[in-house]
Amino acid sequence: MSNEAPDPSRRRFLTGAATVVGGVGVVFAAVPFLGFLRPNVEARAMGEPVEVDVGRIDPGQRLTFEWKGSPIWVIGRSDEHIESLKSDELRGRLRDPDSERDQQPDYVDPQLRSVSPEVFVVIPICTHLGCIPIFYPEMRAQSFDDDWRGGHFCACHGSMFDMAGRVYRGVPAPTNLEIPPHRFAEDGAKLVIGEDPDDAEEGAA
Repeated sequence: MSNEAPDPSRRRFLTGAATVVGGVGVVFAAVPFLGFLRPNVEARAMGEPVEVDVGRIDPGQRLTFEWKGSPIWVIGRSDEHIESLKSDELRGRLRDPDSERDQQPDYVDPQLRSVSPEVFVVIPICTHLGCIPIFYPEMRAQSFDDDWRGGHFCACHGSMFDMAGRVYRGVPAPTNLEIPPHRFAEDGAKLVIGEDPDDAEEGAA
């Protein structure tokens, strides 16, 4: 048995060598995974259409995606939400209830602001200073509104938007939330974000 004390410099060398070898292995293992992700990420950043499955989205449920570097929310709306969006009582509290300003494609319903009543697609960036609102789908009194009908509340400066992204009166945000181009695939279960219905018809022609 050797009585020599361990050489600290030799131990550091062996530890460093093992780390380098292990790191190289991790890099090579990650390359196929990164290669798989890169086209999808780059396509979204460049504005290529994003196809998502919404066949099982529930009322009040929110799915989050990215398109052209911006967040996209896909939200399920209940029958109660839809009826409330059409009510005169709620419309009277909104700044632009008929979506007369250019914040959405011209083919969406001006009140529901969507292609399908049950599925709402929106860019959740507050039109005041660019904060991301908080999603409150519950139709009950909240600390910021005693007669809340569901929607989006911006905690930065108090702006409120309904379940169609329409802005309330008397808040800092000047316009409704923006609606991105979107359409449904033929089976109705797939949503294509970033593509108009006319674009799909032209591609099929």
